[in-house]
Amino acid sequence: MPRRSQKKADTSPYKLTWPPDTELIGLEFELVPAKDCDLFPQYTIGLHAWFLEQVRSQDPELSAYLHDGESEKPFTISALNGEMISSGRQIQLSANTCYRWYVTALSRRVQQWMVQWVKNLPEVLELRNAPLQIHSVSIAHSPTTYAQLLESEHSDTIALKFLSPTSFRRKGHHFPLPVPVNVFHSYLRRWNDFSGMAVDQDAFLAWVEDYVLITRCQLTTAKVLAGKKGAVTGFTGAIELTLAKEAAKQPQFEQLFYALGKLAPYCGTGHKTTFGLGQTRFGWSSQVVQDIPDVQTVLAKRIEDLTQIFKARRKRTGGERADEIATKWATILARREMGESLQVVAEDLEMPYETVKTYVKLARRALKTEE
Repeated sequence: MPRRSQKKADTSPYKLTWPPDTELIGLEFELVPAKDCDLFPQYTIGLHAWFLEQVRSQDPELSAYLHDGESEKPFTISALNGEMISSGRQIQLSANTCYRWYVTALSRRVQQWMVQWVKNLPEVLELRNAPLQIHSVSIAHSPTTYAQLLESEHSDTIALKFLSPTSFRRKGHHFPLPVPVNVFHSYLRRWNDFSGMAVDQDAFLAWVEDYVLITRCQLTTAKVLAGKKGAVTGFTGAIELTLAKEAAKQPQFEQLFYALGKLAPYCGTGHKTTFGLGQTRFGWSSQVVQDIPDVQTVLAKRIEDLTQIFKARRKRTGGERADEIATKWATILARREMGESLQVVAEDLEMPYETVKTYVKLARRALKTEE
């Protein structure tokens, strides 16, 4: 890895510029730990919180919208991409090793904030017990607009690579398969919220159901941690899609189909894209398999198992909001079993400490009655 110069290198974030009418852009950060350090398994919560704090410190109104808005989120973040190993109950990052991190903007308002942000970036991305030096920032996904995506040239097929575990919500459960209706519903929600060119959702998805064909598919699945609460079974891999001849009878949907394929790298696929899931790239690859540290897999499996136990118990006792409470109990107890303090868990979940303390007691009591 090149040495860090005392002067601003050409890769300095201060050098980045893009057109003022941009609506979509993706940035790649190179992050370097100064020493070996450990991350907690759900560290993407910390990346999410750090990013929102950066927004809050410069634009509190935008921060409130990103945090509390009921619409689709106009940004995504990735997990860290680089060599990680499980170290006991933690994930270990190696000193002087480069880790890549991706952030995208899906609206003009967010990219306008990013213009100012990259001019005034801190030197360090602070994660709990793991300060990461910001070595450089570059443009990963070219600045563009929704209209440009709609008007751009395309081939006859769309190939998509899913780099991080990807999943959809379906009838109250996780659904880890790239069925075209689910994939394009995911993209269309963002399109309708941010493009200013909303399309009838039911009509378009009916067209997708009838005319979008999978021509190649290579997938694998894994259990992963999902944001602040719970675990998800997600898929990684690649698919290739094409259209049946009859699709051309509705040229406006055909045009949108190709535009949404090009939107995928910016918006990600499925849910929890602001916590690292659903990272997507354009193009085919048969080698897309993400290495997930063992400790993350173990914790995700434990949360999932506990959730099923608590869901069954709460349904028997007629508790309200059974699924949500069961997931909270499972997340809190599993993280406590992994050695995390309840104070840290409470901060991550944005819950009062006393509530978390009560939940872990109730969870332990419920678990004993099941054994």
